[in-house]
Amino acid sequence: MRLRLALCSVAFAATAVSSPLAASGDLSARLTKSLRSPDISLARTAAIAMDAGTGTVLYAHNDALPVHPASNEKLPVSWAALTRLGTEYRFTTEVLGVGRRAGRLWNGDLYLRSNGDPTLSSADIAALAATLRARGIRRVNGRIRGDESAFDQRRGADGWKRYFVGGETPPLSALVVDRAQGWPSLSPPLLAARTLRKALVARKIAVGGRIGLGTAPGDAVPLATDTSDPLSAIVQRMNQDSDNFTAEMLLKHLGTLDGGVGTSARGAAVVIAEMRAADIPTAGVRLVDGSGLSSLDRMTARTLAAVIRAGLENPEIRAAFVQSLAVAGRSGTLRARLPTLTGVVRGKTGTTDLACSLSGLLSDSIVFAVLQNGAPVAYWSARTAQDRFVLALASSLRRSASTRP
Repeated sequence: MRLRLALCSVAFAATAVSSPLAASGDLSARLTKSLRSPDISLARTAAIAMDAGTGTVLYAHNDALPVHPASNEKLPVSWAALTRLGTEYRFTTEVLGVGRRAGRLWNGDLYLRSNGDPTLSSADIAALAATLRARGIRRVNGRIRGDESAFDQRRGADGWKRYFVGGETPPLSALVVDRAQGWPSLSPPLLAARTLRKALVARKIAVGGRIGLGTAPGDAVPLATDTSDPLSAIVQRMNQDSDNFTAEMLLKHLGTLDGGVGTSARGAAVVIAEMRAADIPTAGVRLVDGSGLSSLDRMTARTLAAVIRAGLENPEIRAAFVQSLAVAGRSGTLRARLPTLTGVVRGKTGTTDLACSLSGLLSDSIVFAVLQNGAPVAYWSARTAQDRFVLALASSLRRSASTRP
């Protein structure tokens, strides 16, 4: 049986509290007024506020309207990843050998294979090379091959502008080191193979062959393994800084969980399935990528609010999910916003030329989502309206609390 949200203190203690704020015509009028702007169409604005504990809707405007979500798309992706994989999940990267060992010689090729670690760095590759040296290997006769077979070879996603790859995100691949620095002169897996070859040589392991590509066969021998930071830490950096690359890699990785090749579409199907299993409304929702860059993405304010509540309701992921949100006046993309509510609001921002969005938590008791669209969207006016909306909610919450007996 699913657990009802235990609303948290600042430290997210497990004492259940209900918001003192109630839906009213006066609240609705104030919140609608806060969203009005000469530069933003109310018809293309979707917003909702609800009691985090009970799910009672306090305010709704076009809350079931499918709109462009911008980076609020990362919320269902991160929630689904934490739910399916767990907060302690770690990505793995391996060096695999094909051939045989003869004393200090590896007579054959080495394959560098990852299952989509978005944080893989040259330091991690250096550690893999050091492991090979510690195992007594001093020469490799064959080639160093990059294996990106865990994902498809698409570097971007449908609905992206051409410059997004290399501009808004590094090129996508199951094997990316240092966010593909050096692309497009070499593909991400070739860059990774080159990094390993250099690391081996730097540790006085001679390599006879050149770099190349390939898929490690089933009988390849594991020689060294690297593991990433836990997923909780990765999702926190992703959401607080709104990192597009990590979101795309997570989505594709979700698409590999049934043993298939990771694609954006397969990962999106996993996210949708998880939302339906959690009774999160998916009508009108369309996930084409993980970051919200795609012009084809659609989300509703109602869905986003339900995702946030689902993250709060699950005690196994609650802390990791909530801590992944930026804190107003303190961290991430909210560092310079809502200074009068510093530490009181946690949220996820999003901005593209089509959408500007803000979703999150107010005082750990109210879930809210505001998504504004335009062609292009006047994002500065949109952010101002979003902040007015949250400030109006906070003011109403304070007044309501002060009048309670």
